[in-house]
Amino acid sequence: MTSRPQDGTLSAVSFDLSVWALPDGATPADVRAAVQRCRQGQHGERYPDPRVVAFYRAITASYPDRPAGPGSPWEVVPLHAANDHIEMNLNPACEDQVLLDIERLAGEYNLMLFDYQDGSVYPPPARTRR
Repeated sequence: MTSRPQDGTLSAVSFDLSVWALPDGATPADVRAAVQRCRQGQHGERYPDPRVVAFYRAITASYPDRPAGPGSPWEVVPLHAANDHIEMNLNPACEDQVLLDIERLAGEYNLMLFDYQDGSVYPPPARTRR
């Protein structure tokens, strides 16, 4: 389990995931390249993707990050939100339901999920409609 503090180094404190709004047809290699650009502080100049905005609103409606209350699943707050992704540093003891909610919302909003622990990329699960 790792976390990336402001200086970009890794420390053993959290379980880290991010969701990415990339164009249709994006591959796991495209996600990994986008993650690398983010780690280097390169964020494109464009309006936030509506899928990212909707995901952020949905996940923080259930698990607020501003402020994070007692029992919050977030190890680092506020969540890192950029125009094409949201990075979530989860407390290693967070409930499994939080991970299930992240996966479900990624599917609902057609976002790819990146696991920082092993570099895995998961395409959106079968989309579900609200």
